Amino acid sequence: MMNNKTIIVSNRLPVKITEKNGKYVLSPSEGGLATGLGSVYKKGDNIWIGWPGIEVPVERQEEVTKQLALQNLVPVFLTQDEINLYYEGFSNEVLWPVFHYLVTYAHFEQDYWESYKSVNDKFRSVVATKLQEGDTIWVHDYQLLLLPGMIRDVEPHVTIGFFQHIPFPSYEIFRLIPWREELLNGIIGSDLIGFHTFDDVRHFLSTTTRLTSAKSANNVITWKERQIVVEAFPMGIDDQKFETLSNRPLVKAHVESFKEHRENEKIILSIDRLDYSKGIIQRLQAYELLLQTMPKYIGRLSLCMVVVPSRDTVPQYKELRDHIDQMVGNINAHYRTMDWLPIHYFYRSFSVDFLSALYSAADVCLVTPMRDGMNLVSKEYIASRTANTGVLILSEMAGASKELNDALLVNPNNIGDVMRAIVTALEMPLEEQTARMSSMRSVVKKYNIHLWVKNFVSKLKEVKELQQSLLTKYLSPQIKEQIFAAYQQTSERYIFLDYDGTLVGFNSVIDKASPDPELYELLNQLILDPKNKVVLISGRKYETLDQWFGHLKVGMIAEHGAWQKNSGEEWKSLPLLTDQWKQEVKEVLDRYTDRTPGSFIEDKSYSMVWHYRRVEAGLGELRVNEIINHLRLIVADKGLQIMPGNKVIEIKNIEVNKGKAAQNWLHDQQVDFILAMGDDHTDEDIFKALPDTAFTIKVGSNISAAKYYLRNPEEVRQLLQELA
Repeated sequence: MMNNKTIIVSNRLPVKITEKNGKYVLSPSEGGLATGLGSVYKKGDNIWIGWPGIEVPVERQEEVTKQLALQNLVPVFLTQDEINLYYEGFSNEVLWPVFHYLVTYAHFEQDYWESYKSVNDKFRSVVATKLQEGDTIWVHDYQLLLLPGMIRDVEPHVTIGFFQHIPFPSYEIFRLIPWREELLNGIIGSDLIGFHTFDDVRHFLSTTTRLTSAKSANNVITWKERQIVVEAFPMGIDDQKFETLSNRPLVKAHVESFKEHRENEKIILSIDRLDYSKGIIQRLQAYELLLQTMPKYIGRLSLCMVVVPSRDTVPQYKELRDHIDQMVGNINAHYRTMDWLPIHYFYRSFSVDFLSALYSAADVCLVTPMRDGMNLVSKEYIASRTANTGVLILSEMAGASKELNDALLVNPNNIGDVMRAIVTALEMPLEEQTARMSSMRSVVKKYNIHLWVKNFVSKLKEVKELQQSLLTKYLSPQIKEQIFAAYQQTSERYIFLDYDGTLVGFNSVIDKASPDPELYELLNQLILDPKNKVVLISGRKYETLDQWFGHLKVGMIAEHGAWQKNSGEEWKSLPLLTDQWKQEVKEVLDRYTDRTPGSFIEDKSYSMVWHYRRVEAGLGELRVNEIINHLRLIVADKGLQIMPGNKVIEIKNIEVNKGKAAQNWLHDQQVDFILAMGDDHTDEDIFKALPDTAFTIKVGSNISAAKYYLRNPEEVRQLLQELA
C-alpha cells in the first residue's frame, strides 16, 4: 500500500537558486508561505512543484533536478520567453491589475494568454509524472488558475485544493477579462477554493454563478455534478519566529543604534514591495499634510520607509518609483533641518534581522494598501512587539483588517483620515496601546500559519467526504441492477415521467422544448411491453401534451394534476375546480412583468405561471420574493398555493397536486412496480405520495425526497433505454 502524499504546486519553489563559480547554490526562501508549508512538504513522500526562479540551460536541468530532489522539491523549467509572457505578461499585467481594481493598467494581449495556457499545461504534465492514486494536490495563487481544471479533466477523482493569496474582484470587474470563463472553469476544477476574506468568497460565488452554469447555495457550488466548497481562510504568519527574532543580540544591537540618534523622535515605519496597489504615494501625501498643518511635530518624528525593489523595468513601476523618489526628495528638501530628516527612505531589501529591528524600534507601523489580499507586514509588526506597545494603522482594504480590528483602521484614499490616524497613534496613551496590542497579539498567535495550513487541509478532507456521502444516493450501477431485477420479475408496472428537465433539457424559450424523434422511439419501446403503463405527468397545458403525445398509448396528467387522460379517452378536469381567482392574480403578475424585462405569464386552465428564465440573474429571484409577499393574502383567502419551480413560480388551486394525481391514478390498481422521475419542486409531491416500494428518482440535484438522483435528461433516457 502506497502512502498517500500531498503535492504542493506554486509558481515559485521555496528556495533561491544562485550561480557561484559555475555551481548552483540553493538557499531557503524567507517567505511566509515557505515557512508555513515547510511542515507539509518536508514530511514523508510529500513534494513541492514549482519554477526554480532562474532559467536553467537544458544540459544542466538534470543536475538541478537532483539537487532539488534532496529537499523534496520538483522543478518546472521555464524559458525566458515563458517568464516574459506567462509570468510578467499574463499574471502580472492582466490578473494582478484587474484583481487589484486597476483595470486601466491591464494589457489584454492574446500571446500572454496563449503562453499562460501552455505554461499551466506544463505544470500539469509535471504534476502528472508524480501523481498517484489517493494523492492530494494543493495549488497556490493566481499564476496557476487553469491548473486545477486541467488536472481534473485527466484525473476526475483526484482531490484538489486551491488557495488564492491576492484579492478576488467583484463580478463587474472580473467580467472585463476576455478569457473569464476559461479562468473560472480552471479554478472550479478544485474541490476546495480558499481566499483570505469572506468578501473574496462572496465575489467569487457571484462571479461564478453569473458567468457559468454553476449553481450555488450558501458557500457550496454545484457544477458538473460536483460539490465545490468556497471558504475564507485568513492566512497567518510564523508568530514564534518574529517573537524570538526580537530577542537576538544582533537585532537588539540594531535597535540600540536606531534609538541612539533619535532620543526624542517617534519612529513611523512603512514597509512595502514597490507596487501601485500599496498606496505609497497617498501615504507620503498624508505625512506631508501632517508636517504642513501641524508644525509642532517637525523634528519630533521620522518616517522610516522601506520599499523593496520590484519589476522596475515595467513602465508603471518605473513611473511609480520616480514619483516616490521625487516626493521623498521634495518633502526632505522642504522640511529637513541640520540635525533632522523627515523621511529615511530605502529602496532595497533588508535581512530579516534588520527588519525585525525596525519592527521592534517603530512606535507606529503604517500599512495602508489600496487593496491587499491579506498583508502580512501588519502581522509581523504585531508579533515583534513583545512589550505590547506600539500602534498599528491599517487600511480597511487589506484582508488583515477583518481580524485586526484593534488597529486604527483607515480608508487609504482619504489623506485627511490617514493623517488624523497618525496623530491619534502618536498621542495614544500607554494603557490603550497595551490593551489594543495585546488583543491583536493573541489573534496573531492563535491564527498563525500552522493553524491556517491545518484548517485548509482538514477542510479539504471534509469536502471530499461530503462529495462521497452524496454519491451514495447517485443511481449507481448496483442500484440500476436492483431496478432491472425488480422490473423483470413484475407484471404490473407504472412508470411516471415528468417532461421538462426530465425527458428533455431545459430551454430558455418554452416552446422550443418539443419532443424529438429519439424520445418518441424510446416511449414507443416502453409501451410495446403490455406490462408497462407509461404516464406523462407535467405542468404543461393539456392542449400542448395532447398535441405532442395524443397519438401514443400513454396516460397523461397535465397542469400538475388539474387534467387527466387515459389513452383513447377524453380529457377530464378535477371536479370542483374554479378559476374565478385568476383575474385578480393576473393583475398582480402583469405589474411585475412590466417591470421585469424577459419575464412572461403563461395562463393555464387552473393556474397562472410567471416565467423568469430569460431575466437577468438575481433580478428574477428578487421579483419572485416580491410576488410571493404581494400575493400572500390573496392566496390564503382563495385556497390557492404558490409553487416555486425551475425559473418559474406557479399559482394554482391547492387541490391540484402531482402527488394526489399519481395516487388517484393508482387507486384500485394492483401494481407491483412503480418508477417515478422528475426534476422540479412539484415532483417532490409525487416522491412523497408514492409507496415506499417505489423507485423515485430526482433529476439534476441530490436534495430531494426521492431515493436516488440522476444528473441530467441524457442519463434518464439512458436508464429508460436499458429498461426497454
